[in-house]
Amino acid sequence: MTFEQASLLILLLAMLILFSLERFRIEVVAIAGLLAGYALRLYSAEQIFSGFASPVVITVVEILLIVQVLARAQLFDQLADFFVRAKFSDIAVIATLSGATGFISIFMNDIGAFSIALPATLRVSALLSIPKRQLIMPISFAALLGGIVSLIGTPANMLVSNAWAKANGNGFRLFDFAYVGLPVAVVGIIITAWLAPRLFPKKDGEALSAEPVSPPRRRITERHIPPGSSLIGARLSDLPDRFSLQPHTLVRDGKFVFGTPDKLVVEAGDLLLAEADETVFDRLYSSGTLLPERHPSADSADLDYVEAVVMPESTLVGSRLHSLEVFSSRDVTISALSMRSPRIEGRFADLQLSIGDILVLEGEQRAIAEALEECECLPLASQPPSRMSASSWQPFAIFAAGVAATAFELVTPDIAFAGVVLVLALLNYLSIRQAMADLNWPIIIMLGAMIPIGSAVATTGTAQLIAAALGSMVSLAEPAVGVALVLFLSMLLTPFVNNATVAIVMSPIAVAFAAAGHHSPSAYLIAVAAGASLDFLTPFGHHNNTLAMGIGSYRFSDFLKAGAPLTVLSYSLTLLLIYLFWL
Repeated sequence: MTFEQASLLILLLAMLILFSLERFRIEVVAIAGLLAGYALRLYSAEQIFSGFASPVVITVVEILLIVQVLARAQLFDQLADFFVRAKFSDIAVIATLSGATGFISIFMNDIGAFSIALPATLRVSALLSIPKRQLIMPISFAALLGGIVSLIGTPANMLVSNAWAKANGNGFRLFDFAYVGLPVAVVGIIITAWLAPRLFPKKDGEALSAEPVSPPRRRITERHIPPGSSLIGARLSDLPDRFSLQPHTLVRDGKFVFGTPDKLVVEAGDLLLAEADETVFDRLYSSGTLLPERHPSADSADLDYVEAVVMPESTLVGSRLHSLEVFSSRDVTISALSMRSPRIEGRFADLQLSIGDILVLEGEQRAIAEALEECECLPLASQPPSRMSASSWQPFAIFAAGVAATAFELVTPDIAFAGVVLVLALLNYLSIRQAMADLNWPIIIMLGAMIPIGSAVATTGTAQLIAAALGSMVSLAEPAVGVALVLFLSMLLTPFVNNATVAIVMSPIAVAFAAAGHHSPSAYLIAVAAGASLDFLTPFGHHNNTLAMGIGSYRFSDFLKAGAPLTVLSYSLTLLLIYLFWL
């Protein structure tokens, strides 16, 4: 093993660990790794930023621009109205909604498809009394499954195609992935729709309720203890049993009150930072036991309450509540928060936001809408139709034309979707300046930075080294064994790092592994593409699952229960289909 190979393996391992820990922003880790690779002389100065000019990165940018237009078309709201009229069974609703999500995910990135489907899914949940837990996870999984069907469904597929193009001069065509991806997606969606009502059943006596029956969401908020409150005189250690409150911080006269919970006693005028189900806070507020802060515009009749989820591209990620000028400048207050992080320290204003956290906002409707658009958070409610909804078929038709141009190989995807962006801009559906500001730049920077590092895996001989090590573990006489191992390794990595990184790291290894066995790399690369997107076991492996966990109030174990059978089935079916169509 040469110094270059050893240093590259250590660099990749360190980056994968940092990506999985989520302690640092992904673009910071990617840029640091890119510069470290240059310092280690893994690539030249001319190559260091070559990834940002890659057709893969350009195509991802174009797809993200187009998704912003399609998301405003309110297409899924019409589907929600259809379900209300149609009287489908719960399983049929879950399957149809998941199928529609999977279908649009074929033509755009996974997060875009999930974001488009989410508001209508929540509306269906409320109108048809289907628990959110039966709907949110299936559409998250469906978006991931739909992405494996086409070249443009996920960046991982485009990166794999790029590796195949370097190996034989021609990449995969638009629907080459469908031979494996489409059957896996269809079967996966059907299985998930069948499992969801059984894993997350309605509670006894709630089947006819007009409200969603998913478990109440846990909230964290800071409330006043008014005179006469039944909390006065209670010890903090008594609050969980007597009032279903989990106390975190007690503030008196503007100062923290320190001591053990069994010694601290609540007094009138205290501020209590506590966590509980949203129904508990509603009950305590109604009885005058805990009172929220008074809104600056409390006398206004136009105040609204809106829940919004922090999206992966949001500018709020990593920020503390007291620093959110985007809300305070518009007199919008954050009255409560549902957090993924188990660490609750300091006061409410000191809490730090992460992906998937849910804000409870109070203020004027227009001010809230403006603030959420600026900070790129997704309101958890179906929005009123925009001015473009009357002709919402036009953006889809324009996008379909770009897809057709790619499918018939008239032009490459980056050129086809550049044309789509141009037409949408000329017809005033897209403001390029605003849309560029709203892009998910951390993902784009990560992609551009990782491409030279992934290329170094091949140019330094590291891929051949890893392939030789893998070859010593299995027999190379039968390609199905090698494909099974590559698929397993890809699926093993993807819960801990994003699927694009898995594709970048595994593609040159798969090509070298195929060469060692004198096989065509195509089957191995299809295995990498599928394995990178079959991510159902954890809530942190893909941003869709992270968002689903917060919105649907899932536990970590819920992903294991629903994801394990889907993972095993997907692995087995993918291997069978690769054997039938690519070996």
